[in-house]
Amino acid sequence: MNIWDFQRTLNQRLLRINILNALIGLALSRREGRIKGIGTQAIGWAIINIAIAVIGGGFTRRRLDKLEDPNAPEIQRKEKRNLRNILLVNCCLNPLYILGGWRFARSRGEGNPFMRGNGYGIMIQGAILACFDTFHVWQLIRKEDDNA
Repeated sequence: MNIWDFQRTLNQRLLRINILNALIGLALSRREGRIKGIGTQAIGWAIINIAIAVIGGGFTRRRLDKLEDPNAPEIQRKEKRNLRNILLVNCCLNPLYILGGWRFARSRGEGNPFMRGNGYGIMIQGAILACFDTFHVWQLIRKEDDNA
């Protein structure tokens, strides 16, 4: 597996998923109460994730262009390890987002449907990222095992 192709695919997926996330969020944010709060969170998280995909893709291209031999085995191993570690850290953070959203919905959302929806929205976005990150770290580890 070529890590540069993997990173490009990961960034493209993050971008596409979050364009869809933003569009869904825009539609939901035109509603009232909880649904509006969920939509607001979808838009906010989508903007951040789109920025991560675009900026991350740019950094990867610059790093790739600076390397004399980006396909050298030691470079590939180092890049795979770095990406795996980033994804594993994210996998640890995602449950914290979900828990934080739950706490937000229960505290700030008490008696306020919009704020409760924001808490639910945080939970939903954390769950989406948990699926995304877990899938990609699993793919990366599996492909490492295939090459071993």
